[in-house]
Amino acid sequence: MLDWWSADEVTTGVRWIFFAVVTGLAAAAFATVVLRRVGYMKLGRAAPLEEIPADERHKKKGRSSVAGQVLGHRKLLRDFRSGVMHFIYFYGFIILQFGAADLIWKKLSGHPIPFPFYGQFAWSQELTVSLVFLAVLYGAFRRYVEQLPRLKRGWKPSLVLWFIGGLMLTVLLTLTFERLSGDAHSVAERYAPVSSVLADWIGKLGMPTGGIAAEAGYELFWWMHLLVLLSFLVYVPQSKHFHLITAPVNLWLGRNAPVGRLVPLNLEDEDAESFGVGKVEHFTQKQLLDLYACVECGRCTNVCPASNTGKLLSPMHLMTKLRDHLTEKGAAITSKSPWIPSAMGGQLAGAHVMGAVIPIWEESPEGSVTSIIPTMTAQKQAWGVRETMKVEELELIGDVMTEEELWACTTCRNCEEMCPVGNEHVDKIIDMRRHLVLMEGRMPFDGQRALQNIERQSNPWGLPRAERAAWIYDCETRTGIRVRTMQEIKKQGAAKPEFLLWAGSMGAYDTRSRRVLYDLVRLLDRAGVSFATLGLEERSSGDTARRIGNELLFQELCRENIETIARYGVTRIVTACPHTYNAFLKEYPDFGLPKSIQIEHHTELLARLLKEGQLKPTHVLKERVTYHDSCYLGRYNGVYDAPREVLKAIPGVELEEMARSRENGMCCGAGGGLMWMEEQSGVRVNRARVSQALEVRPTIIGSACPYCLTMMEDGLKLLEADEKTSARDVAELLAASVFGGETAMLTK
Repeated sequence: MLDWWSADEVTTGVRWIFFAVVTGLAAAAFATVVLRRVGYMKLGRAAPLEEIPADERHKKKGRSSVAGQVLGHRKLLRDFRSGVMHFIYFYGFIILQFGAADLIWKKLSGHPIPFPFYGQFAWSQELTVSLVFLAVLYGAFRRYVEQLPRLKRGWKPSLVLWFIGGLMLTVLLTLTFERLSGDAHSVAERYAPVSSVLADWIGKLGMPTGGIAAEAGYELFWWMHLLVLLSFLVYVPQSKHFHLITAPVNLWLGRNAPVGRLVPLNLEDEDAESFGVGKVEHFTQKQLLDLYACVECGRCTNVCPASNTGKLLSPMHLMTKLRDHLTEKGAAITSKSPWIPSAMGGQLAGAHVMGAVIPIWEESPEGSVTSIIPTMTAQKQAWGVRETMKVEELELIGDVMTEEELWACTTCRNCEEMCPVGNEHVDKIIDMRRHLVLMEGRMPFDGQRALQNIERQSNPWGLPRAERAAWIYDCETRTGIRVRTMQEIKKQGAAKPEFLLWAGSMGAYDTRSRRVLYDLVRLLDRAGVSFATLGLEERSSGDTARRIGNELLFQELCRENIETIARYGVTRIVTACPHTYNAFLKEYPDFGLPKSIQIEHHTELLARLLKEGQLKPTHVLKERVTYHDSCYLGRYNGVYDAPREVLKAIPGVELEEMARSRENGMCCGAGGGLMWMEEQSGVRVNRARVSQALEVRPTIIGSACPYCLTMMEDGLKLLEADEKTSARDVAELLAASVFGGETAMLTK
């Protein structure tokens, strides 16, 4: 029967059979691994469409589009060097798929794929292979020589470098030995700038062209390339590189607007067994997709205020630990192993668990030092497999995520702003806090005290509720302006004012924040804006309660405030507190606040009044000002320009930006309820942030948030820099320029 076919035909037939077998096995393994992980994700709650507001169900174009993220590498290129490296990887692999298909087909069929301009195509392939290989070398340099703190090191992070490097080398060597074998389909030397040089070198070492050794080398490296390629295919969904598949899906399904809105809990659901997230399967399927989209690039941890100041929390490790736990628990529940080829279909031995955490910051560094190294080290040492543990016995909060980590989050969302794959870290932390608070009653003592005070007196200090309107009389004494209440106006039958001025708990009770409120009152009065306040009828906005995890208290306060606002027919609200601003704008509509009500931050209103000429700053302030961006005003609501426009309008002010500003501005440390809690480890966040501000040698640190103002002033005192530099709200600086010698508010 062998007489019917030539030796070449037999060889080709055998090659086809082996190719079909190994490719089929690899494709089956790939599909199996992917489907099993999809099955693990399906263990989560399906997020019903009704949880998503109607105006969120569309995909916005432009800046936040999927194309801009995936194809344009918008966030990746913020770190230019690694962004370019990933750009080469991404588009290099797309280009090289055509070359791989041609390389495989040419060996199997005996002729190349008839691409137009084949010579130029071959040249582009060799150029791309070379660029990708150089990118691999640079990636290894950044990880192991430059040793960027945000990047993990070890055999697992190295494996992908070996895979990609191996792919590139086997492509070049296959092309090289194809040329040495005398294959008639080899392109001219001018189209093979790398393989032709390699072929010349090998030829000079004594390997003749067209010989058996060259033919064997061609066959060997062709098979090596195919096997490395298929092995990489199977490896991808079992590693962080699953993001190649999941990241585009994650970005497509990602929430668009409003940014940072928390999904309300249905506390009246009688069928609900628990609230918040106490088990990994309590997360939504989209939240679990986040875990498999994480690429472990460390950009989130690199900007996290907790990680930068020696706390245990690391957003990257949050994702990877939850992913490990989901994979192990999913395997236990479904009885389907996540790993191929080892342990196929079996149970895993042991489970990942957080072990004892060593002290990660023994003494606070001086000056502007911030570092994620202690946090990265602590997470690496504490997280590991314990063979005696069964994943079903683990507690999500305690064995996987510690309470220390959950209470270190300031909810600033800088992690999410930097994440190139659209992961949402903060919602997961808030969901776990909700479980701790609502189901187990566990939280730091000072946080519990703040919530009790809010519940009893509607302010975090527990000061008498009857004193909430005392600022109105104090304001009249200091400024001569009597701020009317909505109740007074209604009783008098007077015309409804244009704005409701929301004082907030800080403005109503805090002596320092009152000074900002009084200057705002004077500016609005000078501009001829009609406004009134609620006085005793005002309640806490509930932001602190919600971020700490007490959804019940938040919803009670929210509905009370909405009822009061509706009673007076309010159409416009202005507030100096970004946390109140965000709650009204993004979260109150879920509970009935009409979206027709216009919510403005005081810097937005002041910037508009300046633009319209209703306010005229004429007195010169010779100050060097650096502006600190409030997270809840900036990253949550995109208000970056308004406060800067106000500062630029003040004659004599020199505005100097910090190294970390705008979208990448570092948190002051007060968000997420931490304004009312003491930091237990590492450097104080406000100290680190003030150190960054002092690097530009300002005379004033500007802010537009009462929390930020307090934290900046405390930070200046900690660094003993309050003699040369002061902290001021934007409204205070504008008032000093508008009123000049009339103001006693601007004091150093």
